[in-house]
Amino acid sequence: MLKDDTFSPAGLHVLPKGTVIKGEETDLLDRHKVDYVEIEPRGTQTGIGVLSAAMQSHIELAIRGYQSIFLEALTSGKFDQEAVDLQLEPLLRTVDEHRDIVSLLLVLEREDVSLYNHSMQVGMLSYYMATWLGYSREECYAISKAGYLHDIGKSKISPTIRNRTDYLTEYDLQELRKHAKLGYDVIKNSMDDETTALVAWQHHEREDGSGYPQGLTKPDIHPYSQIVAVADTYLRLSESKKGEPKRPLLDILREVHELGFGKLNEKPVQALVQHLMSNLLGKSVRLSSGETGTIILNNPSDIFKPLVRVGDLFHDLSRERNLSVEEVFI
Repeated sequence: MLKDDTFSPAGLHVLPKGTVIKGEETDLLDRHKVDYVEIEPRGTQTGIGVLSAAMQSHIELAIRGYQSIFLEALTSGKFDQEAVDLQLEPLLRTVDEHRDIVSLLLVLEREDVSLYNHSMQVGMLSYYMATWLGYSREECYAISKAGYLHDIGKSKISPTIRNRTDYLTEYDLQELRKHAKLGYDVIKNSMDDETTALVAWQHHEREDGSGYPQGLTKPDIHPYSQIVAVADTYLRLSESKKGEPKRPLLDILREVHELGFGKLNEKPVQALVQHLMSNLLGKSVRLSSGETGTIILNNPSDIFKPLVRVGDLFHDLSRERNLSVEEVFI
């Protein structure tokens, strides 16, 4: 396990402190011409929640890497495509080994969500969704990369608008919406990849024409954009707003499910909902009554009202409409 952050001879951040060094990490260090690192004594290594140390380190690398890419786009209007692959590929190799997507998302929810963190999560969730939809490995990577870069156009938006968390004026909103086309331009300046650029341009479009910036309808929205739009929407709804309580996971999933009837594409919506709901089986939950129990069955008549066991009692939330799942525990 790395004792300190590791940098290349050129000063590029390669791996964060705490990374467990295995074959893929060694390859990454070799590529950056790093010959020597300080490691922790074996007895000091500890697990990090439900995530492996490797996954934790790759998540941190992808977030820091996105920050570097973002700042490069801010100053020069373009970024190094190779840097994107160096940050993203190790994360996605680890993602392939982590199937408990609900626990993963809950862990990430607990941290302060920055633009960089959000972009990493959109890239990662887009990868999962593409996998569930049956895309090839190469296509899944391309979709994940498009998700990772979907908000890169915000680098060209004034930070006073981009970073504002309170009320946005109509002028602010119009300026912020320019990030979609600006993202297309930045990506086209950086790499020969029309599809990834299109995703940045289209990820706020909606199938009924109510989205922006072009007001496209379903036939004109690229399938990759449809997947990234679902990932982006789910994660935005999951982010806690300042001064407001965290929304229950099942309420968020229900809202995304409803958006699948006319606004978001139904295929990625169904893939997300079905896989997250099946992942909830066996999870501990807190009910609105204050009781703690375990989800043991998803109700086919109302998937968002599962059967919950509390001790020796069973609560069918589809029948006990006054009860709801307030919190899911890892």
